[in-house]
Amino acid sequence: MQGQIRTKLSAFFFEYDTPRMVLVRNKKVGVIFRLIQLVVLIYVIGWVFLFEKGYQTADGLISSVSVKLKGLAVTNISGLGLQVWDVADYMFPAQGDSSFVVITNLIVTPRQVQGSCADNPDGGICQDDSSCPAGKPKRKGHGIRTGKCVDFNSTIKTCEILGWCPVEVDDHIPNPALLREAETFTLFIKNSISFPRFKVNRRNLVETVDKQYMRSCVYHKNSDPLCPIFELGSIVRYSGQNFSTLAVKGGVVGVTIDWNCDLDWAVRHCKPVYAFHSLYNEENNLSPGFNFRFARYYMENGTHYRHLFKVFGIRFDILVDGQAGKFDIIPTMTTIGSGIGIFGVATVLCDLLLLHILPKRHYYQQKKFKYAEADTEQKPTKKNEDTSDSTMVLQESLKKP
Repeated sequence: MQGQIRTKLSAFFFEYDTPRMVLVRNKKVGVIFRLIQLVVLIYVIGWVFLFEKGYQTADGLISSVSVKLKGLAVTNISGLGLQVWDVADYMFPAQGDSSFVVITNLIVTPRQVQGSCADNPDGGICQDDSSCPAGKPKRKGHGIRTGKCVDFNSTIKTCEILGWCPVEVDDHIPNPALLREAETFTLFIKNSISFPRFKVNRRNLVETVDKQYMRSCVYHKNSDPLCPIFELGSIVRYSGQNFSTLAVKGGVVGVTIDWNCDLDWAVRHCKPVYAFHSLYNEENNLSPGFNFRFARYYMENGTHYRHLFKVFGIRFDILVDGQAGKFDIIPTMTTIGSGIGIFGVATVLCDLLLLHILPKRHYYQQKKFKYAEADTEQKPTKKNEDTSDSTMVLQESLKKP
């Protein structure tokens, strides 16, 4: 008993077994096998290594964006008169965040004062006082109802409200847009990024962008792709839209800054790529454009007044994305190991072809597999004993059926 245990332990530690190999000389199968290996090799080297850079480790970025706008526009609106608009008037918010709105069109309700007046017809048309319960504002109303039904004009009665009077009237939207000069406004984008894993910091003001260059440059996709100064009209045009049309009711434009950097090269080659996208759906006419309201307050003879502005504008969203890659031995070895494993696909497919598809599949099955009956005590004969060679060479000597 102890001798058997020692024999088994000795076999476990000091013996090595290897799979049996069958060499098949078949031109068709051989060509298919090499073609599959070639495809796998092209995939591993061309796609995984060169295109996807499977030998690198990647790091995401941390980003900060600030903007500055420049430009002037002039309007002459009833109730306001002649007015010059500068960046403090037409840009919201004024801090210059990565998401901001530039006013391009507006409707003004001037000299509103707190008091009672007839509501806008959007707040509900009435016939008598019973249709206007006091203290119950409508969703589209402009104030708190007093309980009275009063004349809005010679033909329509509406509920009287307490609020800012006269109420806003959605008149026709000016077309062309009142601040159409916004097309020539210039936008200066400052973007700072960091790849913390690689301790690399970059700005979109790269080495070739200096003070002298920035005094005259304006972004152009082909001639000045690194200039950080953009005309709003060009941004809208690059996004595939028409500025004059978009300015009437407003819309949304996305500006993306992509930083895809290969840090195996000098860091000066890490540069931003700008792209522009339309985020405004013209196909859906439900609630088109982009608009909001704001007011300017003032006091006259002890009474508080305000000018109410319903403004239409273009919202710009600046989005920063990208990653950096650098050589690392761990992903390199992982990719190589995966590639070697994929080579096994060629063997699997060729075995499938040999054993189940080719006309001589039964012949190949006999050479490929060795069958043994379980629980047999018969001594092996010369006919069924295994060959001593570890590799068998098969010739296609059989005649084709």
